[in-house]
Amino acid sequence: MRVLNFYSSAFADQLRRGRKTATIRLGDKSHKYRKNDCVVVTIGYQHSPREKIFNAVIDQVEVKRVRDLSPREIEHDNPEFRRVDEMVHFLERIYDRAVTLDDTVTVVRFSQIIENPPELRDRLHGLGGANN
Repeated sequence: MRVLNFYSSAFADQLRRGRKTATIRLGDKSHKYRKNDCVVVTIGYQHSPREKIFNAVIDQVEVKRVRDLSPREIEHDNPEFRRVDEMVHFLERIYDRAVTLDDTVTVVRFSQIIENPPELRDRLHGLGGANN
């Protein structure tokens, strides 16, 4: 199983609340993450303890230029942003280097795996008003 790690603990709350459902990574990461992969979403720094936030499934992996990022993709990565220039500035802080509109990024969309959610369990067992 792969790990989808975030370095900033500021993301922990966004992840737990379902507000962060994507990550935009600099470079082509399509070899690392693939649709339908199961990953462990963690927070922490390399060579340090990491906190498991949840298991997730990769829904979509798309490689594109920074200039081609949509406001929706940016918002799924960081609910505070909508514009490409905000994303560029954010990526520059994370990667500690200049980022241009021509740089390649990988948009990784993911969904939390919820263990035994009641509404799904009830549906599978014919409860909750379903007519079988």
